[in-house]
Amino acid sequence: MKLLIVRHGDPDYAIDSLTKKGWREAELLSHRLSALDVKAFYCSPLGRARDTASLTLKKMNMECIQLDWLTEFEGKIKRHLIKTSCWDRKPLEWVNDDNYYRNDTWYKTKLMSSANCEKEYKRVCNGIDELLKAHGYEHTGRYYKVNDSNHDTIVLFCHFGVECVILSHILSCSPMVLWHNFVALPTSVTTLITEEREKGIAVFRCQQFGDISHLYAGGEEPSFAARFCECFDDDTRH
Repeated sequence: MKLLIVRHGDPDYAIDSLTKKGWREAELLSHRLSALDVKAFYCSPLGRARDTASLTLKKMNMECIQLDWLTEFEGKIKRHLIKTSCWDRKPLEWVNDDNYYRNDTWYKTKLMSSANCEKEYKRVCNGIDELLKAHGYEHTGRYYKVNDSNHDTIVLFCHFGVECVILSHILSCSPMVLWHNFVALPTSVTTLITEEREKGIAVFRCQQFGDISHLYAGGEEPSFAARFCECFDDDTRH
């Protein structure tokens, strides 16, 4: 089985859609995805993800199923009585605490337990478990019980934050490392493939993370969205 996780195109957050660049990215993405034999498409309910999916779906004359848990990750923390995102933290807020590097303790730290991180994390984990079980792979500890071995391809259109949560659960690692040490640019494709070396037991292996080869093939420069300044004195986003 192949699981493709696709981030939406360059976003226009003000209208929850795509910029002109984002639409160009989505068009190039559609050329790539429409060449695949896809069993099913699933999508976040947010406009920027649905718009990204729309060009591929139109080319393939297919529909997608919206799943609420594929919306951008809604885990929050409290800082100075204000709720803010848990997955956009500066290094010294977390790197010196080993608990942040484990998938079963990161949300129990003082900072992450200040709001709803554990609840939202488990909501997404339960969502991907139910979906994969429906496609033949049942989560069992740190591997998957194979109920229906298959070569199906399914595609999720979603967002960087929730993508990292999905990967952290499937791969049994902390989302903190994925959120802060990896980056999936707009319309990037992350590909996981099952590997069954023992009968009835599967693991998912990441073949590609954040691949944007379709942009390079179309002569489109990658978006800066999701990145911050390369050097502190750069005149870019901090």
